[in-house]
Amino acid sequence: MANDNKSPLTPQPGIMGIAPYVPGEHGLAGHNRVRVLSANENPLGAGAAARDAYLAGVRQLERYPDGSHRKLREAIARADGLEADRIVCGAGSDELLGMLGKAYAGVGDEIVYSAHGFTMYPIIAQSVGARSVPAPEQDLTADVEALLAAVTPRTKILFLANPNNPTGTYLPMRAVRNLRARLREDILLVLDAAYVEYVTADDYGDPADLVRETENTVMCRTFSKIHGLAAVRLGWCYAPAAVVGVLNRVRGPFNVSVPALLAGEAAIVDKGHQERSRAHNSQWLPWLTEQLRGLGLEVPPSQGNFLLVRFPTEPGKDAAAAIEHLNAHGIIPRRMGGYGLPDSLRITIGLEEDNRAVLDALREFVG
Repeated sequence: MANDNKSPLTPQPGIMGIAPYVPGEHGLAGHNRVRVLSANENPLGAGAAARDAYLAGVRQLERYPDGSHRKLREAIARADGLEADRIVCGAGSDELLGMLGKAYAGVGDEIVYSAHGFTMYPIIAQSVGARSVPAPEQDLTADVEALLAAVTPRTKILFLANPNNPTGTYLPMRAVRNLRARLREDILLVLDAAYVEYVTADDYGDPADLVRETENTVMCRTFSKIHGLAAVRLGWCYAPAAVVGVLNRVRGPFNVSVPALLAGEAAIVDKGHQERSRAHNSQWLPWLTEQLRGLGLEVPPSQGNFLLVRFPTEPGKDAAAAIEHLNAHGIIPRRMGGYGLPDSLRITIGLEEDNRAVLDALREFVG
């Protein structure tokens, strides 16, 4: 393996300053049965229709995929009441977020996001030579005034995860509209709505409406969460025509595989699987929230398929000790130090047996 320190090549500014994204763990040494609750995956998995469609795609591996993603875009448009020509598909929403960063920011520019937002945002900024600017939050929730105060003449993009990962908190549509109205027209507002299907709040609204009404707002979505297709890497965005034109110039011509396209087409129309997944989350998210609060732990209300659990700072009772205890019971939550929340763990809502195992282990931990 080459020694990075001896390379004669010089990467672009900002690249070597990137702290690489660290995904959730999926294995524990010494445990045959592991409960993986670290990556906000759908505990029900993918629907049967999507699995069958994916397997059909495997039988076409010699074929290039349709570079226009036409059938998938049309299926998404029908399912969500959108215009197909304003949809761009990617290898997960991560790719689309990265393409937006590449297309609209560069060396000397700035990208703003809320302080405890998705860790890919600063990585995207640094990868294009831009400066990442985290804005303080209020009660673990994005703060419109703080976001606006972080904007400077160099700001090109504002990323807003809504609901936010990892806190589970959200901004109502009236606040998002207020934010968009007070941003400069030359700043792209990117609404990262990866968990939108799980939202139950009445005032959340429809992010697509703001995309339709403006020329500088984009909504990103994913098949990784409620559709249970994290492994195939599939996402999409809804954008103004001018932004679509830009993205189709910077994306790879065959950036989504045939199996992924077919699985996505099947998943987007499988309302039964979506409803079962939503109903499961609606049952167990409030249950686990209430139970953990009953143990004296701080758990902010979540609009996602996960909970942020905050622990005391006392040694032996802190988050580091908690994850060690959970790991000893074969449970893997997500460490939150990289999100600026070292006192917290993020725990995905799992199957009933997983959720009860988490509760039993943490009841034992808090004593």
